[in-house]
Amino acid sequence: MAISKEQEAQILRYHYVEKWRVGTIASQLGVHHNVVNRVLSQAGMPKVERAAQPSMIDPYLPFITDTLAQFPTLTASRLYGMVRERGYPGGPDHFRHQLACYRPRPRPEAFLRLKTLPGDQGQIDWGHFGKLTIGRATHALMAFVMVLSYSRRIFVRFFLGAKMANFLRGHEAAFTASNGLPKVLLYDNLKSAVLERQGEAIRFHPTLLEFAAHYRFEPRPVAVARGNEKGRVERAIRTIRDNFWPARQWTDIDDLNAQAEAWCNGWAMDRPCPEDRALSVRQAFEQEPLLALPDNPYPTDERVEVHIGKTPTRASRATTTACPTPMCGAPSPSRPHPPRCGSSTAETSSPATRAATTRAGRSNSRNTSRHWSSSNARPDIIAARTTWPRPHRPAGSC
Repeated sequence: MAISKEQEAQILRYHYVEKWRVGTIASQLGVHHNVVNRVLSQAGMPKVERAAQPSMIDPYLPFITDTLAQFPTLTASRLYGMVRERGYPGGPDHFRHQLACYRPRPRPEAFLRLKTLPGDQGQIDWGHFGKLTIGRATHALMAFVMVLSYSRRIFVRFFLGAKMANFLRGHEAAFTASNGLPKVLLYDNLKSAVLERQGEAIRFHPTLLEFAAHYRFEPRPVAVARGNEKGRVERAIRTIRDNFWPARQWTDIDDLNAQAEAWCNGWAMDRPCPEDRALSVRQAFEQEPLLALPDNPYPTDERVEVHIGKTPTRASRATTTACPTPMCGAPSPSRPHPPRCGSSTAETSSPATRAATTRAGRSNSRNTSRHWSSSNARPDIIAARTTWPRPHRPAGSC
């Protein structure tokens, strides 16, 4: 707080001549007591230390300091209860005020600002943006975010869930949007990237290693509980929450992603580049030498194993598919379709249709040992039925 020369003269006169205390001068002149102390110190007057007043907490200070030395994060309410059991007569508010003077402070940690070369590094993370209800199922709305560390180019793509298939699809969409990829990608210790970690010993997800080998980049996880090491993508998610997401109206997931793509190619590209304020993100991105994309994309279809029991059919979501007899009792790979926002099998069919389908399904399940229904079977399965080997039965057997 800046004060005039006249006020400084008044402070010095009241203190030296009138012998006023610092608090009295501050209240009379309407300034803070730190301002009065600063004026007095600049004039060569040592700071007046207030005489220590006895407090009711003094007999319990050895116990409090020893307890805080062993448990530095112990809450004031818990410590107040422990002191009350030992006869402390004061109230909780006074105790909290006094305890703040004796609680050990953590040592401040110094951070070094990291700078990267163009095209050298990118950072990837998930952002949670609420939940969506489709039919009777509830899905988490997750945003896949990738940031190029040098130019700060942001890519965001929304998915229903953060499973591995969506994780890989987000990578491919980001690589296609940038027409390339950086040499190193930083990850948090999420399960899609790191399965297990003990210090510096890291066991990556095998699918991610195959994906990285296909696109020739290095996956690199940051240290545990060190979000500052990937602060660029954390800041990008905050930018999305503040500048893109509020008051956003959309009809389905495709419409939301179309709006996100327009935002990434518009406002997000025209903002100033933090590395060089004279350039925009678009201009800095044009200077990044990215790795070229391979000719063939990595297959990102989701594969789920379903077990086929005695009945030669398998169910995936709301469909039932006939299977060859030799596959009964064995696991079979299945590729379920991702859920679509705004569509549901239970919503598009009428009650009469669902009832008829249920009755037909029960009838087919009772007659599967004698007859086969080809209404839901694929042509390759129908063709395979004609070549199934039939067991030899001796004459006269039933």
